[in-house]
Amino acid sequence: MSSPISPLRILPAELPNAAGEPPDASGGGFADTLRAAIDEMGELGARADAKVAGVLTGNGADVHSALIAVEKADLSFQLMMQVRNKIVSAYQEISRMQF
Repeated sequence: MSSPISPLRILPAELPNAAGEPPDASGGGFADTLRAAIDEMGELGARADAKVAGVLTGNGADVHSALIAVEKADLSFQLMMQVRNKIVSAYQEISRMQF
């Protein structure tokens, strides 16, 4: 059974490739992948805002779908906060190294 909630793709290995080959090392990178994940998180937040606004204005929007959209946005935000925390932790560890 396929899941109706699409996962947030962060790792380049998870990105679909037409040829089924691993992604090119020369194209993109961690910053591009992170930027795409942040953009996707923003889109999820915008969709949640639109669904909640539809419920509040009475445009026939479903309350359940609005709550699901809000939860998806919240989970993606929490995931990005954990990724940020790991990046900051790695930076602090590297800055403590002596060369």
